[in-house]
Amino acid sequence: MKKLLLAGLSAAVMTTAVVGSSAQTQLNRNEIINSLQGAQQKVDVSADALQKAAFENIQKYPGANSPQGVPLWDKLASLRQFNIEITFDFDSARIKPESYETVGLIADALHTPYLQGQTFFIVGHTDAKGDREYNLELSIRRAKAVREALVTTFQVPSQYLFAVGMGEEQLREPSKPDAAINRRVQLINVGYR
Repeated sequence: MKKLLLAGLSAAVMTTAVVGSSAQTQLNRNEIINSLQGAQQKVDVSADALQKAAFENIQKYPGANSPQGVPLWDKLASLRQFNIEITFDFDSARIKPESYETVGLIADALHTPYLQGQTFFIVGHTDAKGDREYNLELSIRRAKAVREALVTTFQVPSQYLFAVGMGEEQLREPSKPDAAINRRVQLINVGYR
């Protein structure tokens, strides 16, 4: 029954927003699977350590982004990952209804045999508008909201999903810190644990 529900969801829902200012494109579970699967090196970074590093980065470089970003982030650069836009209500961690389709496609991909049993960081990012500490807290709440939706609504096993917030500490487009492209959710496959 669960497989039929997920298959029906992915067949019914194919148009979502991917990371970009307002670009609409066809997104499907195979694109997510292909981006996240594959052999990769083992990286010893925990979600807690990554979250702690983001907070420490703000303390070390108050008032402005650090010149290097979060130090542990470089260890994750070589891992299989996927950036996706999930929209939230303004200044909130409430996922907008139209983004539940995207969350459903992520869940459908995570339920495939290609990705089952692997561990994922769900990383929330913001643009650089506003206070850095506030942005970090907001990104944590948003990453947790996506994780919660995946676990409760779409039945993805919770032990494989870890929510982390980066705020504005790892901008996707540093030359345009206030751009929408920086507001995203990133899935990073950290392998079997």
